[in-house]
Amino acid sequence: MIQEISTKKATYYEELLGKGYSRRDFMKFCTMITAYMGLQASAVAQVAEALKTTPRVPVIWLHFQECTCCSESFIRSSHPIVADIILDKISLDYTETLMAAAGYQAEEAMAKTMKDYHGEYVLCVEGSVPQGADGVYCMIGGKSSMDILHEAAEGAKAIICWGSCASNGCVQAAKPNPTQATPIHKIIKGKPIIKVPGCPPIGEVMAGVLVHIITFGTIPALDGIGRPKAFYSKRVHDSCYRRPYYDAGMFVETFDDENAKRGYCLYKVGCKGPSTYNACGVMRWNNGVSYPIQSGHGCFGCSEESFWDNGPIYQRQAAAGGFGIEENADKIGLVALGVTAAGIAAHAVATNLRKTKAIDSLIKEGKESEHELKNE
Repeated sequence: MIQEISTKKATYYEELLGKGYSRRDFMKFCTMITAYMGLQASAVAQVAEALKTTPRVPVIWLHFQECTCCSESFIRSSHPIVADIILDKISLDYTETLMAAAGYQAEEAMAKTMKDYHGEYVLCVEGSVPQGADGVYCMIGGKSSMDILHEAAEGAKAIICWGSCASNGCVQAAKPNPTQATPIHKIIKGKPIIKVPGCPPIGEVMAGVLVHIITFGTIPALDGIGRPKAFYSKRVHDSCYRRPYYDAGMFVETFDDENAKRGYCLYKVGCKGPSTYNACGVMRWNNGVSYPIQSGHGCFGCSEESFWDNGPIYQRQAAAGGFGIEENADKIGLVALGVTAAGIAAHAVATNLRKTKAIDSLIKEGKESEHELKNE
């Protein structure tokens, strides 16, 4: 008797067990990704249940004008489950760089996914789209990236823009932008679009966005320019371990000076942390070990629009936030010292007043006691 083969798609948890992971591995991943998404610990069970019961979401991952660093970041995530399960690098429905199929077979796989899962699949786009010269600067299978994007976006339930290329054009869109490189949101309208900028974005951030869609069936809360608030709500400056040096007015003047060796703030040598919104300082890279500032290099501001045209990389910004006001680095140290001196002086005055009051009180009590004795 021929055994009937089930056509039911495996859930994420079933795929995980099939690859040799334990339930303990699964729960550790759920806990980690829940924390990264900024959810309460009570949401771990909800994330775990969703991954246990939800079949793998069909994913089409397109590559246009980019360097593939977003894919590299994703598959090198600190947790192997990110690459092995959330976006299986072998069974992806379509991605030019990671899928097993090639040529006509690959194109057929994408066409089948768009047909069979119309309105259900997630479209991930890595890279900007060149609109110059009728799109000839980026052609795949005889089609322009513009045509491919419109075709794939039509049946997608959501579009994720991986990296700064897809989110804001990145280096390709730098002046004079010869290919007319254009970010996805300026081409596709009427679809939920999530921007995950960075050059590249952090792998766990990418996974967190996908897990949110899987768990809740909706896109995550976005900021005013379409980035997930869970990962782009704070400045790199606000979570930087060098921030105390900034507040104290202690800066690196050149990359080879003594201040650099002491780990002082890199603002004066071009760090864009005060104007960059990203999770680098919290989540970090290389299994959470480090990030550019920790390695001794200032932030490029790569998750911000037009960072390539916002002045020289190693030139400091004209002004940055400090003490609740806009101040430049030359004044911050003076302000910090002034505040410290004022605080010390105020403390000394207050202490002296307290002492004077106490002495007066003692003298008064002494006089009253002496008066009472005389009356006796």
